[in-house]
Amino acid sequence: MIEIPSLSREENDVCNYLIEKFNSWGLVTNRSLNNIWIRNANWSEGKPVILFNSHVDTVRSGKGWTYDPFKATVEHDRLTGLGSNDAGASVVALLGAFRYFYNAENLPYNLIYCASAEEEISGQNGVASVLDQLGKIDLAIVGEPTQMHIAIAEKGLIVLDCEAKGRAGHAARDEGDNAIYKAIIDIQILENYKFPLESPLLGPVKMTVTQIEAGSQHNVVPDSCRFVIDVRTNEFYSNDEVFHKIEELINAEVNPRSFRLNSSGISPDHPLVKRGIAMGLNTYGSPTTSDQAVIPYPSIKMGPGDSARSHTANEYILISEIAAGIETYINLLDGLKF
Repeated sequence: MIEIPSLSREENDVCNYLIEKFNSWGLVTNRSLNNIWIRNANWSEGKPVILFNSHVDTVRSGKGWTYDPFKATVEHDRLTGLGSNDAGASVVALLGAFRYFYNAENLPYNLIYCASAEEEISGQNGVASVLDQLGKIDLAIVGEPTQMHIAIAEKGLIVLDCEAKGRAGHAARDEGDNAIYKAIIDIQILENYKFPLESPLLGPVKMTVTQIEAGSQHNVVPDSCRFVIDVRTNEFYSNDEVFHKIEELINAEVNPRSFRLNSSGISPDHPLVKRGIAMGLNTYGSPTTSDQAVIPYPSIKMGPGDSARSHTANEYILISEIAAGIETYINLLDGLKF
């Protein structure tokens, strides 16, 4: 997989490879766009359905790589290559667990394995585009590098494009209404405002101004200043609620890019979570966003690897982490009832 480039929206070749591989193993595959899914052999209507999901797309390789990002380099236990940690290891580990249960009889649940696209760009043609075809889901395990700890909650994401508007004038005279100064006032308001409800798992809603742009030349008072706010929401606020509150707080015009990526998670009392805790696994709230945000069912985020390695030069996974991940997934599900 590493040696087949699979940037977001360019997953066709890796999907072709996976389809060929799955078919050679006798697995009955389904495909829509660049999303592949498989149901367990002894599917039984009426049983709860568990979805295994992880993504085959990668970000672009950044600067600083000393290895070829599109070559799988194995050095002892270490496998280096783009997408190895995020999230090739989860794709493979979930697949290993799925194949373990694939032909099992009398499972108390049904299983769907889905290798999906466009996660890294929160694209419309990823797992969200096939949920209707998968049917009713009762529980999802989303594979991302969490060191096999269980993320039982995940922050949502909303990106806001803002524009403070002023009036152009000559900088040498007392003319115009400087949009930069107006934007500064708005940004200071955002910096000082705290949403009242803080989550014990996810912490507060976090607002960060990450981009700003204004001005055309040194002697013209700018009539427009654009800035971008990256907002990470907790489970107490929907993205829509946060957007409207920010609209109230500042004078700039505020436009959301999308409301799709709301905070998500699962009850700490869910049988899967309790089973994980009994196995000695840790639970936590994740500050990062994944396909969990677009899966409208109870879900956990869990997989081999370390989030700190994601999107970094010389990204790697330990082969032993993949093996341990398969074993942990199997132990987590073996005999699970809910």
